Amino acid sequence: MPGPGDSKCPVDHNLPPPVASVDKCPVDHGSLKARAGADKCPVDHSSSASSSWSSWRAFLPGSSQSSSHAAKPQTPSPLPTDRETSSIPRTDGTNWEYPSQAQFYSAMARKNHNPRHTDMAAIVPIHNAVNERAWGELLKWEEGRGGERCGGVKLVNFKGRPGDLTPKARWRSLIGYAKPFDRHDWIVDRCGTRIRYVIDFYTGKSLGPSSPPSFYLDVRPALDNWEGVAMRLAGFWGRWFGQSHASPSFSATKP
Repeated sequence: MPGPGDSKCPVDHNLPPPVASVDKCPVDHGSLKARAGADKCPVDHSSSASSSWSSWRAFLPGSSQSSSHAAKPQTPSPLPTDRETSSIPRTDGTNWEYPSQAQFYSAMARKNHNPRHTDMAAIVPIHNAVNERAWGELLKWEEGRGGERCGGVKLVNFKGRPGDLTPKARWRSLIGYAKPFDRHDWIVDRCGTRIRYVIDFYTGKSLGPSSPPSFYLDVRPALDNWEGVAMRLAGFWGRWFGQSHASPSFSATKP
């Protein structure tokens, strides 16, 4: 005899619905968009911590942490969208491009770093100048290493790691030196050989309130393999005999 529930719908609506994504496109378009934006600039803004951004913002004239939070809401004019082409070559024969002011602002806003429109005209040129100097210091390490046989070394990829202290930076902090405010890992291609470089960014000595911000970049090959070890030993030898690879401080010109 039919039970009291036999006249109901034969579908058990209490069961969870089938996964909606099964019949959707199997490609994660969100990750593709993120990658498309990341390969334009040799800095991984998506992985930058808020402390890193705060440190960069502190170099701006008249900037302070409190002023950014106290700013009243306003409707600023659109930021420029033009981009600067770097001197850093890519493996496809082009050069890396730096983000526009609008892109830089959007990247910081997505990460809730409280950027200000008025900061972009100053921070973007500083950002670009620092990366140009980092590439210049990297090329000093590459001199005489054979990269000129294939048109010079090229930047393959990069990663921002502001929360990860390098062993060298950690040791320096233990003996009383300041910690770097940012760190990058850059992978370069030297005629088919991949070399990883580590870059620690330090605040340079202030020359006064009216002077441009000063930075110290510690650029060196990582100790991933014998090539990196040999390069570091050669650099150590060179410091004692007048051919130093040490990365000097430099001042970023205010725009």
